[in-house]
Amino acid sequence: MENENDGYGLSAEKTSKQISPPRIDYLPRIPKNYWPKIGLIGTGGISDFHLKNYKAIGLNVVAFADHTAEKAKAMRDKYYPDAQVYEDYRKIFERDDIEVVDITPHPQDRLPVLREALHAKKHVLSQKPFVLDIQEGMELIKLARKNGVKLAINQNGRWAPHFSYMREAIKSGLIGRPVSVDFSLQWDQTWIKGLAGFEKIHHMVLYDFAIHWFDIASSFMEGQQVKDVYASAVRFDEQLYLPPALASCIINYEQAQVRMAFNAHTTLGEEDVTSIVGTKGTLRSRGPGLNKQPMMEIYTETGEVKVPLEGSWFENGFQGTMGELLCAIEENREPGNGAESNLKSLQLCYAALKSADTGKVVSIVT
Repeated sequence: MENENDGYGLSAEKTSKQISPPRIDYLPRIPKNYWPKIGLIGTGGISDFHLKNYKAIGLNVVAFADHTAEKAKAMRDKYYPDAQVYEDYRKIFERDDIEVVDITPHPQDRLPVLREALHAKKHVLSQKPFVLDIQEGMELIKLARKNGVKLAINQNGRWAPHFSYMREAIKSGLIGRPVSVDFSLQWDQTWIKGLAGFEKIHHMVLYDFAIHWFDIASSFMEGQQVKDVYASAVRFDEQLYLPPALASCIINYEQAQVRMAFNAHTTLGEEDVTSIVGTKGTLRSRGPGLNKQPMMEIYTETGEVKVPLEGSWFENGFQGTMGELLCAIEENREPGNGAESNLKSLQLCYAALKSADTGKVVSIVT
């Protein structure tokens, strides 16, 4: 006698037709006619990626500031040899011809520089994490508004090709409302062994690394009401560095969930997979590393398609953050990577750190 439940748990076989790739504008934007003079404050290692990509899209960096003049001169000579170098960053704020500043120092050193830049009525791109205290971030937002300038954050992961495609596809309504987002990352970060700057960060994964993913998740879930966060971090004996290499996080929304799983000690078989399931379809990308994801998988009610992706995180990302700020200034609107939007991302991140430290679910108050 046949059991009517035979096959329980197996999905019915479906034959889906191939559809044409949808039109999704995911590549970084640049201004149409606004090409201001830009000043860069802080010429540490990350500034190399800023400058390389600014040069690639034709931006006009005219001044460098760093308390170590030789570092600033080296970056100046490499990318913009006609630019002026200052040891005192305030000299940049005194220049009326400079309208936009890119401020890259670490958070505790950056806060007073941000305040001075906004008082000087300069448009600002701030390195991430924006602030260590949400209240300080709110005060900076008020100051920017008072002085009529834009304040954006260098959350460059938003313009990684796969993440940018997903965000814009969601905005277009392609897959309806997202009900689940899954980030699964296994990568090798054992290169930090012995580097005090990293090994001293207990939440190296959930904070220094995953801050990008909290920001990306927040951009995917824009308009949905977040409820609470649960996170954990685990260290194992065989690790080559001190901070916990394993971490996870669940972000609950009223009618959706974001799930993150991280293993930063994957010395063999690295993989990065992102899946978004919506009420009308699914988006998925995968790759052996974080910088490039070759293909976007799209599954909709009308059919499915695989779309090749252009560019990489460390190109599109740094072009996208500054490009979006300049477009926002030109179009007199808030930048998509604006400070107010970023505070929502930081709220998720800091709730996750508290949860991992206490072992408790942390409610989000909005």
